[in-house]
Amino acid sequence: FLDAGPGYGGSCFPKDTSALVHLGKEKKVPQRVTEAGIAANNATKQRMIINIINLCNGCVEDKTILVLGVTFKADTGDMREAPSLTIIPALIEEGANIRIVDPLGQKEGLSLFPEAKWYNDVYVAAKNIECVVILTDWQVFKELDLYRIASNMRKKCIGDLRNIFPREALKKAGFESIFQVGRK
Repeated sequence: FLDAGPGYGGSCFPKDTSALVHLGKEKKVPQRVTEAGIAANNATKQRMIINIINLCNGCVEDKTILVLGVTFKADTGDMREAPSLTIIPALIEEGANIRIVDPLGQKEGLSLFPEAKWYNDVYVAAKNIECVVILTDWQVFKELDLYRIASNMRKKCIGDLRNIFPREALKKAGFESIFQVGRK
């Protein structure tokens, strides 16, 4: 949880932090640091939504966004408390058309994101999109041909919310608008 990202999720950490706060309230011993961590995590997810919208010139309505990864972490199909559960519905509510690629998340994700279109091939999914957003740092995403993705996009925007690529590599591939967590 110390790496850059769009917020934490999963089955254990969110449940455990909430339980600690609840226990603190029961025992009248406020857990201010844990409460602040929970609040910061929720604020981070909201900030990522704003950053994605800003990346798309302040409006995602009728824009197609490819989301790479919806599970809370790589190498799992688990979506419990995943940042995608906050970010994707907010983008859809703003009028975005969402495409998703996730190696294991589709089974659970189909029912959670019925408005989204699911793809198995990133390069096919990237055709004629305005923005690509990386939410989960799957190894397969780290090995993508960035130039091939950018060359198929209508607008060359990327939100690398896991900072899996060096900024220079994104620029060299042709991305014109870049957002990475904690980087300018």
